[in-house]
Amino acid sequence: MQYIDFHAHAFSDKIAERTIASLAAICGETPETNGTLADTERVMKEWGVDGFVIHSIATKPSQHLVCNNWAASVKAPHIFPFGSVHPDGEDVMEELERIKALGLYGIKLHPDYQNFMVDEERMFPIYRRCGELGLPILFHAGFDPLSPDLVHCTPQGAARALAAAPETTMIMAHMGGNERWDEVEEVLCGKFQNLYLDTSLCAKAMTGEQCLRIIRKHGADKILLGSDCPWDNAANTIEKLRNIGLSEDEQRMIFAENAKRVLGL
Repeated sequence: MQYIDFHAHAFSDKIAERTIASLAAICGETPETNGTLADTERVMKEWGVDGFVIHSIATKPSQHLVCNNWAASVKAPHIFPFGSVHPDGEDVMEELERIKALGLYGIKLHPDYQNFMVDEERMFPIYRRCGELGLPILFHAGFDPLSPDLVHCTPQGAARALAAAPETTMIMAHMGGNERWDEVEEVLCGKFQNLYLDTSLCAKAMTGEQCLRIIRKHGADKILLGSDCPWDNAANTIEKLRNIGLSEDEQRMIFAENAKRVLGL
């Protein structure tokens, strides 16, 4: 069985230590790595992961140039970097073009850290342009400890965003909405052809029964293995998915085949 972790984070050596310390303080979690790419590669190898998608987040408009240059620099046969844009950047559309030219595989948007609601109309042209360029978008979805009192990407908001850009592949992380899984089942599952869900945090936070229910309702062909490394362990995620009642074919799709299709491998 092959494994591609679609949701991992690493940072340039220059900023990794302070970035990981800051994020750990916000989320109250002990990271699995020191935040560097080398340490991420080390743990992925230990966990039996064959390849992984690296996500960076431009938390202000001035960052997306540097963020995307670094992402392009770490591209490798087993490393599939996504870029990022900040929606307040005046050059956001030009940067999407540059992300495509750099050979990055998609973009990561984090509504909480980038301070937007997923269904704001000002975001829709960005989503549509990503579809035109063939750039899938991975969103943080659901609760985030940075913004405990305001969920910036609810399942209902995600549904409106998906409907506004039906030609754009959108991946809602954390099985569609961290800690909003009842709503995910009701509002999202099986209703959007352009929607993928990743399994990040499911090992920690979801019951096996609900995880299986969401996978079956949405379709195993639209589920991506993801750990959210360094905030969870891919081996634990794989083990959970192996033990909830999925068939071998369903596991094969989730563990690697769907990722290959989305990444164009």
